Amino acid sequence: MSYDEKYSQLKSRMTEDKAANEAMLRQEVAKFIRENDREGVDAAGALIMENMPDDKREEILRITHIDGVRLDKMYENIDKLISEKNFNEAKVLAEKLYKKITVEFKEGEKAKFVSLRNPFEDNLYQELFKPEKTLNRTPYDFCQYITTYAYILVETGDPLDAIPVLQMAESFNPVDVGPKFELAEVYKLLHNKSKLIEVTRETIKIASSPVAIARCYANVGYILTEFTDYEDAVVFYTASAMMAPNPAIPREMQHLADLKGSPVRYAGREKIAEVLKKYDINFGPDPQVIGVAAKMASYYLAEKDMYNALQAMKITYNLTLDENIKKMILKYDPKATMLVPPSAQNGEGAPNITQTVNEEPEE
Repeated sequence: MSYDEKYSQLKSRMTEDKAANEAMLRQEVAKFIRENDREGVDAAGALIMENMPDDKREEILRITHIDGVRLDKMYENIDKLISEKNFNEAKVLAEKLYKKITVEFKEGEKAKFVSLRNPFEDNLYQELFKPEKTLNRTPYDFCQYITTYAYILVETGDPLDAIPVLQMAESFNPVDVGPKFELAEVYKLLHNKSKLIEVTRETIKIASSPVAIARCYANVGYILTEFTDYEDAVVFYTASAMMAPNPAIPREMQHLADLKGSPVRYAGREKIAEVLKKYDINFGPDPQVIGVAAKMASYYLAEKDMYNALQAMKITYNLTLDENIKKMILKYDPKATMLVPPSAQNGEGAPNITQTVNEEPEE
């Protein structure tokens, strides 16, 4: 169904009751977001604006547009320029977008804006940070928008300037691994071993997929290789391979062997536990992350909200490999995508394979 058709269909459901209209339209927006239906979101959003009193509409237009362009459309323009490798022009627009966000959506004494993207992030944020301020939801994913600006700064030769920008991105969504991974890339460029390890510790505390955890370990393996801590680097690359498959890991292991001038072998579990403890880095997911996902799965099952229950169950299974959870997932979603992240094989040779369910791993 096209934008015009969705717009007409939604408009036909509207009445003279503006409050009821807004409630219906916001419910439809949530549904369209869940279905990744951009045209539906735009159609419902346009009708929400039309349904508002003039003074409220004008204020929203003021804070959500730059030079007549809506913030999400401006971000699309920035993204297109990045894809074309036109970083200088993208930087000009991204700086405008960054300034608009930080001025219009700044934190106050009693309230702050957040860009939490789904119920899991919302619950994890509440569990880890226990906010006392009122949380106002941003209209768009400002954490992503600001992280992209930081990425552009790095690409245009300003990695130091990217650090406070990424910290601002984190303030909008402290449980999004995106800005933390970009920060790790900055510290790689700056050859700052201690800061990269520090941000990795923080990232693992919020990482909710094997892919994200594996990337954390690979980042530490990279910096340890750079600082010639080859034996410890092997351990972190092994830990990464145990969490999720990545064709880059065997190449990094070969690079290590070339630097050492001798073969390297994947480490065993005892060695991994010993070395990670030395760096005060956990092996595997944080228990609080698992706990939040498990509680959500139980809650949504009781509420018969199968969409959110399945999302929570998949996160829980990915992090625990609990066969009972896997059976429940397949009961309600027989076509669930199956991935195969490896686990250690007695420290000998390449890791073997264990099945997992993971439809939407973190980037």
